[in-house]
Amino acid sequence: MAEVVVLGAGPAGLAAAARLATLGHRVTVCERGAQPGGMAGTLERDGFRFDTGPSELLLPAVFRDLFIKTGRKTLEDSVGLHESDPSVRHLLPGGGIVDLPNATRGGIADALDRGFGPGSSAKWNALLDFGGEVWGATRRPLLEAPASTAPGGERALHRTPGLSTGMRDRFRRGHDTLAGVGKARLGDGRLIALLEEYALRFGFDPRQAPASLVVLPYMEQTFGTWTITGGVRALIDALFLRCQERRVAFLMNTTVSSVIVHNGRAAGVRVADGRALRADLVVSDVPATRLILEGWSRATVLEPPGPKAGLPAPGRFSLHLALKMRGAPPLLPHRTVVHAAARHEELHALFPPLGQGKPCPRPTVQISRPDDPALRPDQRHEGVSLTVTVPSHGVGDGQYDWSQQGAADRYADQLLAHVAGYGVEFRDRVLWREIRTPLDVERATGWPGGSVPGPSLAGAGGTFLKPPNETDIPGLYLVGGSAHPGGGLAHAGMSASILADLIGPPTD
Repeated sequence: MAEVVVLGAGPAGLAAAARLATLGHRVTVCERGAQPGGMAGTLERDGFRFDTGPSELLLPAVFRDLFIKTGRKTLEDSVGLHESDPSVRHLLPGGGIVDLPNATRGGIADALDRGFGPGSSAKWNALLDFGGEVWGATRRPLLEAPASTAPGGERALHRTPGLSTGMRDRFRRGHDTLAGVGKARLGDGRLIALLEEYALRFGFDPRQAPASLVVLPYMEQTFGTWTITGGVRALIDALFLRCQERRVAFLMNTTVSSVIVHNGRAAGVRVADGRALRADLVVSDVPATRLILEGWSRATVLEPPGPKAGLPAPGRFSLHLALKMRGAPPLLPHRTVVHAAARHEELHALFPPLGQGKPCPRPTVQISRPDDPALRPDQRHEGVSLTVTVPSHGVGDGQYDWSQQGAADRYADQLLAHVAGYGVEFRDRVLWREIRTPLDVERATGWPGGSVPGPSLAGAGGTFLKPPNETDIPGLYLVGGSAHPGGGLAHAGMSASILADLIGPPTD
């Protein structure tokens, strides 16, 4: 039986702990906070509950597999899972509106033709067919199999038999970006806005993100989006309970200051009070750039600094509103996307070479309005969250100093005025509001600058690929947003599955 220490009780850390304990390892999780969750955090106040990270679940099959293989209760036995329908409402400048149903190509096609005119669905379906080809070619090397070297996983993509010659050439040359695909295949600015929203949501510049990002709309619109009764917090609670059932030990409010390397391999961790915890294996679900390796003098690159080398990854600004239900509130689905008033204005604000390092005043806004009695005090109230991709916290190029007095409140006011211009008015119903800036995210989770990790993508030079789960230090492994296959709930579960297969059961 191996002694395993897991750093961080985020979704990937919990999933990894449950899987490793089921294999027969003795697992201890060190978590700097008082509760598990990591990026999948929760805000609770006056009977309201808000997800401060993801509020929907993609690819629930990832967690179905986890619960089946680690205990008796299935995912559906553990949480209330519901299909989102419609999946999303898009509000575009000039009054354009389209509701996309959940996981039905025919329904999505009808909605696009009604909203944007005949022929729109044909262009979009051709794009999704391309996304399906990417999915078939990259699913195993990017989501299910270990990455052998960083960034050598891309070589596997070039060798993948299912990859067409044309797509293989585009990945190799790296000249085909998501923006290029949108311009060539869609043409219509409204359809391009729907496509580029996927890049912005995960902190990618569509002008730089590889064409393979088309796999994200394919996945969402093929396999659907799901909500959880009680919010994503309910999934975290179920994962925590599963870990406890597998006798995983938890050390909460425990900050790990370094990973101890002895005789060339990971041998444990040192916590903030100076104690050393011995371990045969160390698994890190914390930002890899924050790992301090005690007793290791050689340079080791564990995590590239951003989606493109040398650039800070964006963060997220969240505004959580406790609302009264008086009057006639806007009838919104679970997720609404209010698109930027001017797409190029948003790109120029966020990304180099023209990136100004400041939040866009009229950006793309994700509005989450869960219709869930478990998340509000009563039927006379509701909770709504607005989320925007913004520069991460800092004073360097492409960053913004979110500690400036009044900066967060001023930006929150701008966002409320912006969405009101699209007919979504909240300001006259606000009981109170809570703001989470990238600086708040950094303080709560340790992610540098509050940057939000995105998924791995197949792109030129490996700059969009995450480091492998197995590092070049024997006994030290990575899971979660710092590692293959990247950030997000589904990717966290995949990361844990890959890790468990790499480590395997105890050999003694």
